[in-house]
Amino acid sequence: MSTAFSLAPLFRSSVGFDRFNDLFETALRNEPGSSYPPYNVEKHGDDEYRIVVAAAGFQEEDLDLQVEKGVLTISGGKREASNDSVTFLHQGIAQRAFKLSFRLADHIEIKSAGLSNGLLSIDLLRVVPEEAKAKRIPINGAQRQPALQN
Repeated sequence: MSTAFSLAPLFRSSVGFDRFNDLFETALRNEPGSSYPPYNVEKHGDDEYRIVVAAAGFQEEDLDLQVEKGVLTISGGKREASNDSVTFLHQGIAQRAFKLSFRLADHIEIKSAGLSNGLLSIDLLRVVPEEAKAKRIPINGAQRQPALQN
């Protein structure tokens, strides 16, 4: 039995929603290792969001943030061992490399990013330009177009 299904019927009556298809396919794909490091996605208002990544053991120079084609990528690399004389009896703080990707909606911009107490916080803001906001279209009932003649 296959768990794959087509979303094509949903898109027959829509125009310009190609990215939703990608979102559904990404959500349905079970990617192993996508739970490290743990993270929260928070909404702080109508147009304000925050992504908080638990980056214990990482420093600012170990982390990299990039936005390309509407995808925010957060990656962290393992630091070189600075003190070779340390022998871990138990190492519970993982410092393995990771890569998280978040598809950003239209008009979402990165406002700021900061690392404090082992948490990487990325503040996002939705900035919708005037030309993209909803417009009311008046219906002019007094002036009707003449009917087409055969």
